Amino acid sequence: MKIKTIDDVFVSQKEEFTKTISESDVYLFAGLTADFAPHHINEEFAKTTVFGRRLVHGMLTAALPSACTSRIVSPGAVSLGHEFKFLKPVYIGDTITAIAEVIEINKEKKRVNIRTYCLNQSNELVLDGTTLQYMKVKEDLHEGTSSC
Repeated sequence: MKIKTIDDVFVSQKEEFTKTISESDVYLFAGLTADFAPHHINEEFAKTTVFGRRLVHGMLTAALPSACTSRIVSPGAVSLGHEFKFLKPVYIGDTITAIAEVIEINKEKKRVNIRTYCLNQSNELVLDGTTLQYMKVKEDLHEGTSSC
């Protein structure tokens, strides 16, 4: 398996992933994370909220760009962190397009900054953020050493 290095990515490189969020996705995520907040899993309770229906977990939405980021930097990268803001609610049945786009490369620090965002089926921005990835340079693969 070829390990990707910082030399394999470029500014403006972009990947997309589209998924319709199902009720099963929400229940599986709730079970995986033990987040059973009623505005996610209880339709009757959700009707009493300002949104009037069940919301998809924000962290489920925030995880979707990971598929895109991985296509750009893996195998070989290590995530150093993520920052994002939830801008609009995501509902069960929404079709979300997650996008990751390389916005900055710092070869000296071995860092790749990637904008990560999600659009709903109406092309509305529902999540916006960034992820910082650590990547080796080609010389590291020959030396066999590297440090974050």
